[in-house]
Amino acid sequence: MKTIKHIAVSVGDPNGIGPEIALKSAVHYLQEQAFQPVLAGDRFVLEHYRKLLGVSQGLKDFREARPGQDIAICDVAALAPDAFKPGEVSAAAGLAMIAYVKACVELAQSGAFAAIAGCPQNETAVHAAGIEFSGYPPLIADLTHTPREDVFMMLSGAGLRIAHVTLHEPLSSAVQRLTPELVAAAARALHDCLQRLGIDKPKIALFGINPHASENGLFGDDDARITEPAAANLRAQGLDVDGPAGADVLLANRKHDGYVAMYHDQGHVPVKLISPRQASALAIGAPVVFSSVGHGSAHDIAGKGVAQANSVIETLALLASVRAA
Repeated sequence: MKTIKHIAVSVGDPNGIGPEIALKSAVHYLQEQAFQPVLAGDRFVLEHYRKLLGVSQGLKDFREARPGQDIAICDVAALAPDAFKPGEVSAAAGLAMIAYVKACVELAQSGAFAAIAGCPQNETAVHAAGIEFSGYPPLIADLTHTPREDVFMMLSGAGLRIAHVTLHEPLSSAVQRLTPELVAAAARALHDCLQRLGIDKPKIALFGINPHASENGLFGDDDARITEPAAANLRAQGLDVDGPAGADVLLANRKHDGYVAMYHDQGHVPVKLISPRQASALAIGAPVVFSSVGHGSAHDIAGKGVAQANSVIETLALLASVRAA
């Protein structure tokens, strides 16, 4: 009999829409034959949403859940019942989100989960708990004891895949941190990820830092110092890499399997423009396969039963397509 692989779904901030859309995605994939979503979070929170949404299937530990009949869960007791307040941003919810992800990573490293999907977190909630936090990729790096500079985000949506050299930080500091080595590391992580997604010989392009990739020095020397040496180094290693070139020109032509953006908005805007609320954010370069959804925790509609689960559904489909390392 074919073994169904488990893909964990960390429910994110329990006071946001994460638990709701996680449960909706599990219902969507109930009859899936290739994999089974496992919802990781507080059982009582998931039970609340099961009743709210009128889900007839029961919640059962993933080790005993019957495919096609039960909603598989991994009960992570991290939130006090009186702290469960949908729509409220709180330190307790931020701490719980971290606990859910940590449990998923530990189980993935033990072989229980083939991959992990992360539902929306809330950075304000995590910071309220006194934890330095700048998104899922650095957290995954820390939990897997991987240097942060080796783990990057690849945003994927509607066939467009863009890796980010820098992410959640001021643009001024992001530009200061850029080096040929960091850009090349992001491109190599993207290359490896694309191969695991079934693209054997990926074609990659680097976005320039400045408009027109600095226009031969007209708009500064950043690209001459950083992205051009990175591209030359990558080509010398045998990677099929174009650029640096203007992001607008490269995206207008769309001739590549993946792109490397130098900073947050350079990569996020195009993906979210063509794939609103359905993008996936893969943490690439880490020893576990992890992808979060490409939108926020939407506390304003949390607990109302109206959140759309498209992003989680798409992320699970993406994770299911990743080949083993």
